[in-house]
Amino acid sequence: MIESLRRAVEAQPDDVPLRLHLATVLIAAGRTDEAVAACAVALQNDPGNTDARALMVQAMTVPPTGQPAAATQAARPGEEVDWAALDAELDGIAAPMFVDARPSTGPPAPSWGIEHAGVSLADVGGMKQVKDRLEAAFLAPLRNPGLRELYGKRLGGGLLLWGPPGCGKTFLARAVAGEMKARFISVGLTDVLDMYVGSSERNLHELFELARREAPVVLFLDEIDTLGQKRSLSRNSGMRGQVNQLLTELDGVDSANDGVFVLAATNQPWDVDPALRRPGRLDRMLLVLPPDREAREAVFRYHLRHRPVAGIDLGRLAKSTDGYSGADIAHICETASERALLDSVRTGEARLITMADVQRAAAEVRPSTGPWFDSARNTVLFGDDEGTYAELRAYMKRTKRL
Repeated sequence: MIESLRRAVEAQPDDVPLRLHLATVLIAAGRTDEAVAACAVALQNDPGNTDARALMVQAMTVPPTGQPAAATQAARPGEEVDWAALDAELDGIAAPMFVDARPSTGPPAPSWGIEHAGVSLADVGGMKQVKDRLEAAFLAPLRNPGLRELYGKRLGGGLLLWGPPGCGKTFLARAVAGEMKARFISVGLTDVLDMYVGSSERNLHELFELARREAPVVLFLDEIDTLGQKRSLSRNSGMRGQVNQLLTELDGVDSANDGVFVLAATNQPWDVDPALRRPGRLDRMLLVLPPDREAREAVFRYHLRHRPVAGIDLGRLAKSTDGYSGADIAHICETASERALLDSVRTGEARLITMADVQRAAAEVRPSTGPWFDSARNTVLFGDDEGTYAELRAYMKRTKRL
């Protein structure tokens, strides 16, 4: 028994409870010196462990004699070992080797983090039109409960943020939660999709149940074009099932969604199932374009604020980076920082990041939004009979992308 416990301890040297159980068995067997050594190692790993201290005192006061406990007593030749007693004694202390301690009954349920956003719309530079739309859709009804009741405005709803990648859709969703002083739940594709039949639907239901319990809350669904893909494009019945479940949860059939503000984001709104954009679901669409000049200046300021810089003209940088996304600007700042760092390594003397470093980095980094606009062009020109993408069409004409 003792040798089995020693092998278990060697396999899991940081398992303090297991090591203390070995010490207890050693004390019962009268091998107090070995028990003291085991307790000492346990205290090295966990100095404040009161059980380890008590066992060490017991081992030092008990004379090195005594009989092993009944369950841990070694079998004499010809006697059988009481394996049931041994299993009962080790249950919850030493995990079985090579097999699962408890058989799995199905896929584990995911856990979603509920957090405080920590930012507000004041932290979003520029983008006045976007802020005005968010104010009308969510913030004004929340701040004016009397008027909300007068005009019959429901506290909740859905909004689809769409546009090229890297332009701050996730940051905007956090800012909305911060402005509302509501909690924030961010859910990605991998948090919901599951290989087991029916598990994705179950995950969606549990997610919305959590949001209803925690209301007011902003529930942010990223990559909604995959999670809520057009059912006509999917040959997978499982994918169609999860879209149906998402529609059901957005409707709030079994319980009201009051206080649940659903924000979804996508780079491909034309791949989202039309039923998701039906009134009462994600019925409002908000185009998030590359940051305007004021926003670009704010993004440069944000990413350079904790770096050693000198002589940086933010206005000039913002003017020269028209069409760059927020992620592109972050990459520019990172590239400029790397340039100054490598130069400091070569010279052996640290130096500040200068305007020249940032300008050279901007010349190297090309806007990442170009391919997205190229792919959106056909939809804007030939697939927009209802005028859904009229705002994007106007922007592309204004920037000479059409």
